[in-house]
Amino acid sequence: MQIVLIYITLLHALRQWVPKRVLIIVALSIFGLLHVLVITMRFTLAKTIVTAAALALSFSSFAYGPAAPAEGDKPAGRQYTFSWQFQEGATMAPRGGTTTGANITIDDEPSSAWQALRKEGLSKQERDRRAILAMAGPYRTSFDFIETVGFTADYSPARPYQSWGTEYVYVVADEPDFVSLQHILVMTMLDEDGFELEPIVVKHWRQDWNFEASDLHTFRGHRVWAREQRASAEVEGRWMQSVYQVDDTPRYQAVGTWEHFANYSSWSSEETWRPLPRREFSVRDDYHVLVGTNKHTVTPTGWVQEESNLKVVLDDEGRRIGALAREAGLARYERIEGYDWTAGDAYWERTAPFWAVVRDTWSDIFEREDSFRLEKRAEGSELFMVMFILADTATEKDFDPLLARGKIEEELAPFLFDD
Repeated sequence: MQIVLIYITLLHALRQWVPKRVLIIVALSIFGLLHVLVITMRFTLAKTIVTAAALALSFSSFAYGPAAPAEGDKPAGRQYTFSWQFQEGATMAPRGGTTTGANITIDDEPSSAWQALRKEGLSKQERDRRAILAMAGPYRTSFDFIETVGFTADYSPARPYQSWGTEYVYVVADEPDFVSLQHILVMTMLDEDGFELEPIVVKHWRQDWNFEASDLHTFRGHRVWAREQRASAEVEGRWMQSVYQVDDTPRYQAVGTWEHFANYSSWSSEETWRPLPRREFSVRDDYHVLVGTNKHTVTPTGWVQEESNLKVVLDDEGRRIGALAREAGLARYERIEGYDWTAGDAYWERTAPFWAVVRDTWSDIFEREDSFRLEKRAEGSELFMVMFILADTATEKDFDPLLARGKIEEELAPFLFDD
């Protein structure tokens, strides 16, 4: 375990000094060597480090990059539709990935899930549920974030963020009042000669949907989540979306309403507090919380997530002092076909029992705790690294859910505190 964490730490440290193309070659060379060890020797430590290498690559700035063109597209440089027109030079060039992915093919036919959503005679709740299920499937996903308004006298806009990935959204649970969707990144990148590298698989975020849920744990700033009870009238006919980090720790919960039209369905959230995402806290620490709204729009060939966020500063008690900027965010999920998801399917089939125990553990924490503080780092390690390595080692042989539950609680303990 220590060797794994040292390896990850070294990669992140080298990012500050080594050109990205050199670093990715070094990292992937080690990755490839260890992969050979796994295949030929079934060496446990090597297998664990392979997973750690995937993590280090996936959460670095070169995880995603300029998308390889879909069939029939002309290659193009990175684009931005609107920005700050009078900023000089390349100060507003988007930050994000620099690697290139394998070619993909867009599926421009309406999906079967979309057709099921449009069926006549459905109840409102059932149509809502089918709209949620229509977000499952294979996608090319792009992420764009840009500050649009500054609120301070000395304001200077931050560089926009732009990245992409190939992602499969799996259905974990499908019940009348509850749907759970797990996102898994399966990234096949190209080397400088255009040859495909070994696919990198990373468990991404999860979204759960509860119908007429009245018991929430909302983010309060400074790594604290607290229980919030809603009256039945407030949640009648509405769905709560719960978003979880890559390690199944909480991110935010929000209540909203689905609306359905002839060629799209949309869910709009109320205003919600959210902790800083990795794309932000990895490069800045001058504010404490994103306060904003979230909209999911399902179309015949995919879906879109739109965000409008304030970057808010808090005092030590969690009260709002002011906002630095407003940010617009857009994530497009374009359905694709013909992509090889085999590596992602294998990962999810193997580790799903472990992550089910993690979800159960957090369900018990939500039930038990009215409020808690969750730290990202403890004892020199980041929680997502610890949990991903545990997921790999716990499912290497025969999986024991009771043993896994004990280990999960043991690993969570240094990060989780009563508030």
